[in-house]
Amino acid sequence: MKPIQVTQSSMPDFDEFSEEIRGIWDSRCLTNMGVKHQQLEAGLEQYLKTPNVSLFSNGHLALEYAIAALNLTGEVITTPFTFASTTHAIVRNGLTPVFCDIDPDNYTIQTDNLEHLITDKTSAIIPVHVYGNICDVAEINRIAKKYNLKVIYDAAHAFGITVNDEGVANYGDVSMFSFHATKVFHTIEGGALTFKDPSFKDVINAHKNFGITGPETIEYIGGNAKMNEFQATMGICNLRSVDQEIKKRKKVYNRYVEHLSGVKGIQLSLPQECVKSNYAYFPVLFDGFTLSRDEVHEKLKKYNILTRKYFYPLTNSFESYKNRFNTGETPVAKFIAERVLTLPLYSDLNLDDIDKIVTIIKS
Repeated sequence: MKPIQVTQSSMPDFDEFSEEIRGIWDSRCLTNMGVKHQQLEAGLEQYLKTPNVSLFSNGHLALEYAIAALNLTGEVITTPFTFASTTHAIVRNGLTPVFCDIDPDNYTIQTDNLEHLITDKTSAIIPVHVYGNICDVAEINRIAKKYNLKVIYDAAHAFGITVNDEGVANYGDVSMFSFHATKVFHTIEGGALTFKDPSFKDVINAHKNFGITGPETIEYIGGNAKMNEFQATMGICNLRSVDQEIKKRKKVYNRYVEHLSGVKGIQLSLPQECVKSNYAYFPVLFDGFTLSRDEVHEKLKKYNILTRKYFYPLTNSFESYKNRFNTGETPVAKFIAERVLTLPLYSDLNLDDIDKIVTIIKS
C-alpha cells in the first residue's frame, strides 16, 4: 500500500514550469538576485500585502541574518515549542535564548509571562506563529515598545495569513517565512524576510551576499544565502496557484474537524477569530483519549499512514543544549509536546483517506 505522507509538496504544471525556466537558458543568469528573483520578490510583496521582501536560500539563514543585521545582543526571549531552527539561529549568533511558556489553546508564546522574563540583557523577542495560529501581536507590540525591544516573528507556518485583513508579514520589525518544500507555499528550498523599514533592504541583502555593498566594499561579515533563479521560478509558478491550494487544504481540514470534533480526549486547534487561515497543519492533542499520542502514532504507522510529533522534543531539551535549560520552566509547552500529533494534511489528500485515518484512530 502506498504510504500516506504527513505532508506532500504542491507542484505546478510541468509544462508551465518548463516554459518559465526557458529564459534562464537564454540569459545564463542563475543566481545573484536575477530577473526571476526580482519578479518573485515583487509578486510576494503584492500577495503578502507588505512593502519589502528579501528572498533567501532557506528560512533558517533568513532568520540568522535578520538577527545579525539587527545587531542583537545578550538575551532573546522565545518559545521552545518550535522547530530547531528558531533556537539554533539565536545561539549561532552568540546570543542566549530565554524560554517563555506557550498558550494552552493556540500554542503561541504566552504574553502574560513575557514581561517577567525581560532583564537589562534582553534585546529582542522572537515569537513563533504555530500551525498557522497567530501570536498576540498587539500585546507583543505593546511590550516591545515599552522596553525598547526588537521583534522578529518566526512566521514559517503563517504564509498568506491575515489578521483583520492585515497581512501577517507586517507585524514586528521583521518576519521570517520558510518556503521549504513541505510548506503551503514553497520554492523547493527557500525563505524570505519581510519588513517595513526600506533602509533595512540594503543591509539584509548585503548580509546574505558576503557583506558586499559595492564593487570594492565589504561592510559586513556576511555569508551566502541568496535564492537562485530556479528556486525563484518555482515560487513564481506556485504563487499563481497558492490560493487554490489553500482552498483544497481547507476541505481536508474541514473533513477532519467534521469527524473529530467532540470526540472525548481529543482537542483540536481551531482557527482564531478574525484570522484568515492557511490550513497549514492539523494538530491533534490526545489528552484522556483511549490511546496515548504515541500509541496513535504507532497504530497509524502500521497502516502506512505517517504522522509527526510536531513539536517534540522541545528545543530546550535538545541534547545539543544539555544542562543549559530547565524544561520545568515551560510546563505547558512540555505538556503539549508530549501529547500533540499532526495528522496528514496537503492539498491533494483524498477525502476518503481522511475517513480512513479517522476510522483507525477511533476504532
